[in-house]
Amino acid sequence: MIDWKRALIERLRPLARHLPESLKRPLRAYADASGPKRAMSSFAMGEAEYADKIAAENAIFADQVEVHDLPAIFHYWSNAWLRPEMESFGFSNPDQFFAHYLERTHLELARPLRIASLGCGNCDTEVRVAGLLVERGVRDFVIECVDINDAMLERGRQLAAAAGLGAHIAPARGDFNRWQPARPYEAILANQSLHHVVNLEGLFAAIETALVPEGRFITSDMIGRNGHMRWPEAMELIHEYWRELPQGHRWNVQLKRHEELLEYWDCSNEGFEGIRAQDILPLLIDRFGFELFFAFGNLVDPFIDRSFGPHFDANGSWDRDFIDRIHRRDEAEMRAGVITPTHMLAVLRRRPYHGESRCRAGLEPDHCVRRVPS
Repeated sequence: MIDWKRALIERLRPLARHLPESLKRPLRAYADASGPKRAMSSFAMGEAEYADKIAAENAIFADQVEVHDLPAIFHYWSNAWLRPEMESFGFSNPDQFFAHYLERTHLELARPLRIASLGCGNCDTEVRVAGLLVERGVRDFVIECVDINDAMLERGRQLAAAAGLGAHIAPARGDFNRWQPARPYEAILANQSLHHVVNLEGLFAAIETALVPEGRFITSDMIGRNGHMRWPEAMELIHEYWRELPQGHRWNVQLKRHEELLEYWDCSNEGFEGIRAQDILPLLIDRFGFELFFAFGNLVDPFIDRSFGPHFDANGSWDRDFIDRIHRRDEAEMRAGVITPTHMLAVLRRRPYHGESRCRAGLEPDHCVRRVPS
């Protein structure tokens, strides 16, 4: 597709959301014809660069047994503020979120579930979710765990066997940037993996094709700025709180450097971390219907993550008060539209979808998109 046509499609995308489904589908098909090219050309990524990033990604995660480990202050924040809100939606944490909607899918369809989990890593989430399903009486299901890293898949196989869940976990090597489903699925999962995907357009088209008409695409992911950087309006507010930190709290544990003020760091420089995070939500809005959208977090992120979170005492009164103040500011600024959330839990359905659509008050999907000037 020549450049002027590609530019026209991008400019018309926001308007296309309001068209009837009968018009959206042919337009989508036209845009999809050049989807992978568009995704790759956006990053000027040839096969050699892509291969280098795959190698870097494999090296980063090859020996990483704990993929989602977070400091104690994160767990204080999530239990104090996120958990009560999640429970109003029927689950207490991300594992229960996945299990809740898989169980619902099983009850509604009344047949065995074939589930794909894309970018599963060590399959630790999938094994825990499988255990929750079995506890709830759901036993006729298989989760096909897709990842490009053989070492992580082998750890997943061993983890499932040790938990007595080997019959429910099927590791499968695959690259989600080029994933072509060989069968239909009742559900497709993506747990903290979409922000590693270059070809989001191609992946979302494959997911839409692979889902049975009543199926669900269930995801937990990061939707902030590419490379997990900060938009200027968020960084300005973060710096207000950063200036309150004791000097010792400004040591970056991961990068091993002092940051008098939090600095920009593009995590996608190596591997695929956050490579198209800011595109995830707009593309989902364009293609799917939302059964659930639970958005949260922004300003609080750097204070509770792996880089600076270990400095905080999760039982300390100053530490808790500090995190509580940032959380309240987060919520107010997101609802006011000053900043947008960096995290989401979402349950997506193939269109046309006319069922229930739930979200946190004032944080609907369209409200949470950070518009990037062209």
